[in-house]
Amino acid sequence: MLIRVVKMKFEQERLSDFLEHFESIKWQVAQFPGCGGMQLLQDLNDPCLLFTYSIWHSEQDLANYRASDLFASIWPKIKPWFAQKAEAWSLNQNFNGFIS
Repeated sequence: MLIRVVKMKFEQERLSDFLEHFESIKWQVAQFPGCGGMQLLQDLNDPCLLFTYSIWHSEQDLANYRASDLFASIWPKIKPWFAQKAEAWSLNQNFNGFIS
């Protein structure tokens, strides 16, 4: 299992475009084969700063998503809306103290 965190800073005038687009694709990503779920997080002080937090069963599952037609339809659409280059991290989980 791996966790993928993607940091995205949007131009203020494009934020609503992104949020509207995200509503139309969120379940397609969250239910992509090998994805264990996804969250969209928004900074409290800067609403244009968003993060996706997703769980993948394996690195190959994430690679399959990044090579998919779905990803190819999402990333080129939203990339021009960024105020700065997106950053991404693939992380191993060493501890989970969340109570379900």
